[in-house]
Amino acid sequence: MEFPAAADAFAAHLTHVRRLSPATVRAYRTDLRDLGAVVGERELGGVDLETLRDWLWRATQRGDARSTLARRAAAARSFFGWALDEGLIAHDPSLRLITPKRGRPLPAVASEDAMTALLDRMRLAAMEGDAAALRDHAMLELLYASGIRVSELCGLDIDDVDLERRTARVLGKGSKERVVPFGAPAAAAVGAYLTRGRPATAACAQAESPALFLGSRGARIGPRTVYAVVAAALSPVVGADTIGPHALRHTAATHLLDGGADLRAVQEILGHASLGTTQIYTHVSSERLTAAYRLAHPRA
Repeated sequence: MEFPAAADAFAAHLTHVRRLSPATVRAYRTDLRDLGAVVGERELGGVDLETLRDWLWRATQRGDARSTLARRAAAARSFFGWALDEGLIAHDPSLRLITPKRGRPLPAVASEDAMTALLDRMRLAAMEGDAAALRDHAMLELLYASGIRVSELCGLDIDDVDLERRTARVLGKGSKERVVPFGAPAAAAVGAYLTRGRPATAACAQAESPALFLGSRGARIGPRTVYAVVAAALSPVVGADTIGPHALRHTAATHLLDGGADLRAVQEILGHASLGTTQIYTHVSSERLTAAYRLAHPRA
């Protein structure tokens, strides 16, 4: 079978057997079409490892991002693995195709002074008693204080938060439960919201919800609403390209390490399964330290 016909058959397999989304199938088609420009009308069995390496090399010369190269290598492996299973080829040429490592950009974080100023402004706005302002202040204080994910914040019930002990019980990835600490400012903000903000919003609901944070109609708040609130608050602080709730998680982790927290303790707080995931924040702290050294030391 010639390569173009095999690529069409593979796309049909993805659509009708694996039932992948149209967008995913289009992505596979695009990658294989790019490979087909190198392969030409060659028989599928005539494609070897050198052909695949040449294909990725050409993409590198075009300036394709590492993420694009990694995705295309993955598409080639899936395609040739399928072709081997179907008996269309005797050997899989992609087995030794090395996936280019993805670049891992360092997360942007806000400075401690910027976060203090931001949360002070939100605290003053909440003092006027508006239910939404009280809720938004409590959410940002809790996100920054605990480093929890936005999904974990949305999943919190009132009973999950212990204001006296200043801890929250969250359900993380893989349904893993953990208890995270938070500080006095977050406890005060959540307490004020529960006392003066939440009751007004809860009155709008047809049925009582156990959720800690409620939307405008009295139901459990959704991730999109949290994202919008955090984006509006953080956009002038950390830049338009990093304004999601995860920016607060990055900031919390970095500030913990800057303050001398143990890396494994930060891993537990964030709920990372691997210490390697947490270690990216040590690089952020190191860069901040280097920048401060260069500004301050006379022989830097």
